Amino acid sequence: MSQENVDAFKRGIEAYNRRDVEALLDELDTEVEWRPSLPVMLGGDETVYRGHDGARQLLRDLDEVLAERQLDLPEIREEGDRVVATGSLRIRGKSSGVLTESPFTWVADFKNGRAIRIQTYLD
Repeated sequence: MSQENVDAFKRGIEAYNRRDVEALLDELDTEVEWRPSLPVMLGGDETVYRGHDGARQLLRDLDEVLAERQLDLPEIREEGDRVVATGSLRIRGKSSGVLTESPFTWVADFKNGRAIRIQTYLD
């Protein structure tokens, strides 16, 4: 099952990078719990997004303030039903035009080939 999880993870990241919400949702459980660090970095509150509607809201929230968001996660490893990926996140603000790059880690727990829990870290 672990290679299936890694493959689903890679498809999800590719969809995230090309802003293909529906393709990303295909890799997420309908009850996914997503705890992103990026909104906090942008000055917001720590928030948990739940389910496909929550994931859609998160992406809308990010797209409102970011002209660009790109994940580069070259190190991907599986640990049972968990996939851990490290690399960097590059974002550009819509208003400021400022480009920022940060270390980034993405941890996803899987069940039945879909992500059920996502937690991201900036360090």
